[in-house]
Amino acid sequence: MPINWPTGVKVAQVRIARPTDRLKEVVAFYEQGLGLPRLCAFEGHAGYDGVVLGLPGCEYHLEFTQHEAGSACPAPSRDNLLVLYVPDPVELEQVRGRLEALGHHLVEPENPYWRDKGFTFEDPDGWRVVLCQTAGI
Repeated sequence: MPINWPTGVKVAQVRIARPTDRLKEVVAFYEQGLGLPRLCAFEGHAGYDGVVLGLPGCEYHLEFTQHEAGSACPAPSRDNLLVLYVPDPVELEQVRGRLEALGHHLVEPENPYWRDKGFTFEDPDGWRVVLCQTAGI
């Protein structure tokens, strides 16, 4: 269901898309580690393969694409963050456990604000995800 922005523009969905040269590893981090549902995937579309994951339902998406010729994917700074607010401490620990079981380890956040708010992990491309133990803003 579209939500009206203050300007009256109806936005039905939001997608954050980014390239990677490690599609399988990145998708495993978000899908198997974080537990995000796969909404769709495609192969060979104008030289691109990709996967779209729900965040957490289908109104908000993460899309990861890989071009057959590769991509100039510069490493992000340590303060480029995707923050997921997970209020249930049991569920938060489950996500942390899945990521650690896949071989991902906690990293020190660049901004000390996040240090006592939850857990910070890096995906295979170096993008950081904070699992924040609050109900959000």
